Amino acid sequence: MKRREPLTPDLTPIIDVVFILLIFFLVSSTFKKEELALLLNLPESGEASQEIEREDITIELNSDSLAIYGKALSFEEFETKIREIKDRETLLNIKIDREVKYERVVKLFDLLKGQGLYNLALQSEPQN
Repeated sequence: MKRREPLTPDLTPIIDVVFILLIFFLVSSTFKKEELALLLNLPESGEASQEIEREDITIELNSDSLAIYGKALSFEEFETKIREIKDRETLLNIKIDREVKYERVVKLFDLLKGQGLYNLALQSEPQN
């Protein structure tokens, strides 16, 4: 009497295909990281948010640091960074922590005004 071995499919090719598909999707997809460098506690606002269609720059300010393009900088480094902005109509999204001293806010606005950047949008959290 012959002994029969149970027939089982070979899973090796299936596993290979799954790994190839996984690698393909990981390589071909893009992950957009928010340009946030600082942890901010934004004030709340009752107004509806507005969608912006064009490319804009996010500036973050808290009581210790200042960040642009997701990188924390000093005020001196920030001033050299904003000089590189060629289009003076570029929208600047400004996120300011609610605990920041008014003096730091005025210093930030003075730097922006000195470079002729007036297109500002202050961001806040939506009211619950």
